[in-house]
Amino acid sequence: MYIKKLFIIFLFTFISSIEAYGVNVQNKKIAYLVANLEIPFWQIMKKGIKTNCNKLGYDLEVLDAQDNQKKELENTVKAIKDKVDGIVLSSINSYTAGTILKLTKKANIPVVISDTGTRSKDYISYISSNNKLGAYDLGKYLTKELTKKGFEKGEIGIIALPQKKIITQERTAGFLKALDESPFKSADLKQVKTRTEEETYNLIKNMIIQYPDLHTIWLQSSKTYKSAIKAINDFKKQNEILLITFDLEPDFLELIPKNIILASAVQQPFIMGELALEQMDNYLKGKKVQKVIELPVNIITADNIKEKTAFINHNVLGIQSN
Repeated sequence: MYIKKLFIIFLFTFISSIEAYGVNVQNKKIAYLVANLEIPFWQIMKKGIKTNCNKLGYDLEVLDAQDNQKKELENTVKAIKDKVDGIVLSSINSYTAGTILKLTKKANIPVVISDTGTRSKDYISYISSNNKLGAYDLGKYLTKELTKKGFEKGEIGIIALPQKKIITQERTAGFLKALDESPFKSADLKQVKTRTEEETYNLIKNMIIQYPDLHTIWLQSSKTYKSAIKAINDFKKQNEILLITFDLEPDFLELIPKNIILASAVQQPFIMGELALEQMDNYLKGKKVQKVIELPVNIITADNIKEKTAFINHNVLGIQSN
């Protein structure tokens, strides 16, 4: 009888420990709320987040807002209802980020902001790029190259992202500061709405027609570079109008050495994604969390692209070597 009691106690303890172990090893769930996965930058950031989720044992749910604020709010509500353990947020703009942070704070869900800034401080960590300095450095490089080409003055056209994000405001401010320190000036600033090739082509076409002294087009996003090249070529302005961008596409590894694109200011979306998940993991494990991590923006030109290829492939494009 005594042995039977011991066996029952042992069996109960064993089953309880298995059940407890099952709870402990069950992966925690992270939601990535992203503005629009059609944009290569966000695709690469997602890859960085996913990489560290796999390494650290988290399940990842990706919720794409497709640049629709209503859908972004619905995605937020879904993540809260799903009782995710944490959220990485790359919101549509800085205002929607504030709304999301109010909801997640009420639900007691920790949030790491990755890239899109916000005035709210209700996040555990903010992973950002030094957009203002990066744009300033790009502007300084541009004005130096324009002078080398013999242009004493001239105008720069800016195809800007919507200025509702702190990061895009910083890019504009940094670039205009560089122009203020030069003999060149901004011809016009047009904010894109659809971010399509057709929209960019038409905006640049109109700038070329309106500003005969136009010497550069700056794309605040690299996505529609093909239409920018086409517009410049269609007007036979290859020797008069330079093209520069913020961020970088794989084709730039060939286009920059050929000076079809003069320079690009590049962020590190893959590393940003990895860092966002790393800080979330630190928080969930009770470790020290860095409130703000700001990564440098690198200026890639024909002079340094060869030596920067490994950096570009991994940090910028998220290409992982085997």
